[in-house]
Amino acid sequence: MVIASPPFANGRLDRDVTTRMDPALLAAAWSEPGAQLLRLRGQEVPLATESRGTARLAMQPVEGEYEPVVTGGRAGHVYVGRADGTPVFASKLAEGSAAPAGGSWSHPFEAVEALDELEREIVVVASALLRWHESARFSSRDGDPTTPAQGGWARHDEHGGEHFPRTDPAVIVLVEHEGRVLLGSNVLWESGRFSLLAGFVEAGESLEQTVRREVFEESGVRLGHVEYVASQPWPFPRSLMLGFRARLAPGVNPDALVPDTSEISELRWFTRDQVRTPDPGIRLPGGASIARWMLDSWAAEEDLGGARD
Repeated sequence: MVIASPPFANGRLDRDVTTRMDPALLAAAWSEPGAQLLRLRGQEVPLATESRGTARLAMQPVEGEYEPVVTGGRAGHVYVGRADGTPVFASKLAEGSAAPAGGSWSHPFEAVEALDELEREIVVVASALLRWHESARFSSRDGDPTTPAQGGWARHDEHGGEHFPRTDPAVIVLVEHEGRVLLGSNVLWESGRFSLLAGFVEAGESLEQTVRREVFEESGVRLGHVEYVASQPWPFPRSLMLGFRARLAPGVNPDALVPDTSEISELRWFTRDQVRTPDPGIRLPGGASIARWMLDSWAAEEDLGGARD
């Protein structure tokens, strides 16, 4: 079954804007019975394995005082929101810190594969906020120090200016032609790993322009019809993936592929059967990515009677 929206985009987490804007409400949320704290170590996420083999976030009850700011203007406890009504905070641990009792550290790509949708959202929000704070301690306007505010969702500078988390938009494109989809292998990946073509939006560029430019730069083919599909936050460190579907422009030869060898080591067309059951040695995107969600949705269309080629 194809899920209706990409991972991380189902809105299960209550971001609770009212609480984050009021220091008194933030302190009260910290003191609520059952309030939880997620501690990340660098990028790593703490996971606990349950008796039936499933995984969950290894969060801990809050303890001590609520600290929105720690030494040197660094973020202390950031307010993630409410998970089924329970306040959730997050903080950063030093490199080398031990995992919580009964837990182990996991790379975020692996962690989000194992978790349910609500816990995935907690991870991506906490990761996005905490990693932004690491790079935003000084104002981009004048270099002066900034201080966390709004429960960690903003920073203020000494002149009253507000700074908010940065998100970099990137397009990711499912190019289809006569029942096949175009996938590429990045030069930095291991042999046999393929995904959709993607790239960042440039200054002064629309999303559709980016789609056409990136696909031409990476594959040498021109596109005709382009349409938006869905988006997914990807805060590793701070991207917003914008999914598109596209078809080749009339008259374009699908076999006249010219990969950009600085980025793409191989381009290949895949059928729906090859997406459903990859050939030996072929690795497709992980299940938590919008790339995999788009591929699975496309591969399911034939079964649903909705193929569009």
